Amino acid sequence: MVDNKFSKVAGIVFSLAVIGVVPGVQASSGDAILEQRCVQCHELTGPGPTTLAGLWAQKGPNFSYAGNKYKQAWLEEWLTKPKRIRPAGMFYGNHIKPGEAEDVIDESTLVKHVALDASEAKAVAVALMQRKAKTALIKPGAYKPGKISLSSGEMLFIKFRGCASCHQIEPGYGGLSGPEVYTVARRLQEDYIISFIQDPQAWSPLSFMPKRHLKEKDLQKFVHYFRALAEEDFQ
Repeated sequence: MVDNKFSKVAGIVFSLAVIGVVPGVQASSGDAILEQRCVQCHELTGPGPTTLAGLWAQKGPNFSYAGNKYKQAWLEEWLTKPKRIRPAGMFYGNHIKPGEAEDVIDESTLVKHVALDASEAKAVAVALMQRKAKTALIKPGAYKPGKISLSSGEMLFIKFRGCASCHQIEPGYGGLSGPEVYTVARRLQEDYIISFIQDPQAWSPLSFMPKRHLKEKDLQKFVHYFRALAEEDFQ
C-alpha cells in the first residue's frame, strides 16, 4: 500500500511541475520541446555549418549559444507571436526573385514559424538561456550604457558604415540579406552585440557579416543606436 503522505507529496510535486514551479522542470520540458520540434531547423549543440552549402541550407539560427545571445523576456514573447526577423529568410538567395526595379522577396518560399502557447514558450526560453557555448567570447560589462540621437545613429549606421545595405532600420527601409535591427536591442544582450560586431566569424565562422575593426567608441554608439531604435514604435 502506498503511504498517504508520500502520495500527497508526490501529487503536490506533480502539480507544481505542471505549472513550472519546481526548479529545473521548465528547462527539462523546454529541452524536450527543442529536441522534438526545433532541432529540424536549429542547431542545438554544435558549431553550426562548416560549408557554404550547409550555411545556405540553414533554416534557423544556432541555439547552442542562445543563453549568451538572447534576452529571455523577448524569447518568451516572440515564441508566442513569431514575426520574421530576417525579411528574406536565413539565406536571402533562396527567397528572392527579380522585380520590376530590383529583387523582391518571394513570400511563397518562406515558411511561418510555429507559435507556442505561453507555458511552452516559457519552458523553451528557460531551456535556451542555459545553452551558453562560446561564453569565453563574452566580456561582461563590455557595453557601457549611454545615449545617442537617432539622427547621429543613422549617420553612423547608414552613411559612414553602410550597414543599411543589409539591415532594415525600420520596416521596409534597408537591406534584405541580414536581420532587421529595429528590435535588436529588445532581443539581444548588449554584451553579445558588442562581441558579435567585433568578430562575427568567432561566433559563426561562415557569417556574411564583415569584421569591421571598429573603434571602441563606435561599438558603443552602435548599441546606443539600437537601444534608441527599440524605443520607437515600428510595430
